[in-house]
Amino acid sequence: MAPTPALPRTARIFAIAATAAVGGFLFGFDTAVINGAITALATQFQAGDVAIGLAVSSALVGSAIGAFFAGTLADHYGRARTMQITALLFLVSAFLSGAAFTLWDLIAWRLLGGLAIGLASVIAPAYIAEISPARLRGRLGSLQQLAIVFGIFSALLADFGIASVAGSAIAPAWLGLPAWRWMFWMELAPAFLYGLGAFFIPESPRYLIARQREPEALLVLRMIEGGNAERKLAEIRETVARDYVPRLADLRGRVGLLPIVWIGIGLSLFQQFVGINVIFYYSSLLWQSVGFSEHDALVVTVITSITNIVTTLIAMATIDRFGRKPLLIIGSIGMTVTLAVMAVVFAGAGVDAAGQPLLSGSQGVVALVAANAYVFSFGMSWGPVVWVLLGEMFNNRIRAAALAVAAAAQWLANFLVSATFPLLQTISLGFAYGLYATAALASLFFVVRWVRETRGRELEEM
Repeated sequence: MAPTPALPRTARIFAIAATAAVGGFLFGFDTAVINGAITALATQFQAGDVAIGLAVSSALVGSAIGAFFAGTLADHYGRARTMQITALLFLVSAFLSGAAFTLWDLIAWRLLGGLAIGLASVIAPAYIAEISPARLRGRLGSLQQLAIVFGIFSALLADFGIASVAGSAIAPAWLGLPAWRWMFWMELAPAFLYGLGAFFIPESPRYLIARQREPEALLVLRMIEGGNAERKLAEIRETVARDYVPRLADLRGRVGLLPIVWIGIGLSLFQQFVGINVIFYYSSLLWQSVGFSEHDALVVTVITSITNIVTTLIAMATIDRFGRKPLLIIGSIGMTVTLAVMAVVFAGAGVDAAGQPLLSGSQGVVALVAANAYVFSFGMSWGPVVWVLLGEMFNNRIRAAALAVAAAAQWLANFLVSATFPLLQTISLGFAYGLYATAALASLFFVVRWVRETRGRELEEM
């Protein structure tokens, strides 16, 4: 085909969005990297289930704080500068987590990394939505989730590779240091590249117009919109108040918050209450607890993360064709069925001499198939679609503040699910997955009743 003017412009837009989405890669890597280190940390620091649960979930507390203040930072310093700050926090957290001397200072450094995760969870989808033409916004917005799942996959693959080279996560690796330390240090390279890339991407035109920097905004819009730049600038000017910084007070409604903000919070809560991060934070420990070796458990975990990547690609290919709401409905149905199957399987599992559940015969196969089918259902729907919706469903006046509140709610829900899973596991894995199945069923009714389709609509129409 002969080259057209649209192709180079589209390529530039994808490159800009992909650079911003590296924050999502670090988001996924940082949250999942501890998966392969859990057993080693328990041995290294002589920690019990409660302490380990706190080490795993401490980053999520920081994530809620970071997400809550992300909108304020982004509106004050700009989207690109906030990305640079986020990259620095990732660098410091990764290095000090790997150098931790006690479980408690590790928790502190994970908390710091959580701040970076929270910032990345807000700034990337907001920025991508703001620099994307409506015709590409669904696919470009899905880059965030693709980056997250690829980050998860990379972390789990790194954990598996390092543990395989060393013999186990607690065994010495390079320079005689335990393998689990190198798992955290693997994050340093992508964090550096993220910070470097943030210096080369343009600022959001909506931020520039809000700051009365219209000539700069016009240059960015010409890069994105081509000949429609002047018209687009006029549209944005009408919807963005000059010298105005969104405040939490702008979110107030008759029932505490505006209805659209409650819907955003609901999407965030259900995305976590279905228990997806139990798979990515505890899967290696979970499969070991039902009879798998450490090596086999890590292999299964890597396979599951590959499933997540494939399904996210499916979502990217279909989200602008079928829309957001249909994908959420299909995903809710799939998660309800597969989680119910897992609940039944684990409820009927035997118990070994130590009191741990033991899957025998076909139970193990059914559990593995159901777990991967569950990840498939989540990955093609609630994983990427929620991030796309949160980036585009709010109007320009409240977007940063509303997205910050919704993302903070998401991280608090993530913390609640992750911190309580070790306790639920001691009660019954069947009971735990039964709760997640109930949440998946409730998410179906929530989407049907409250979520509206946004496919093909400009942000200025919201």
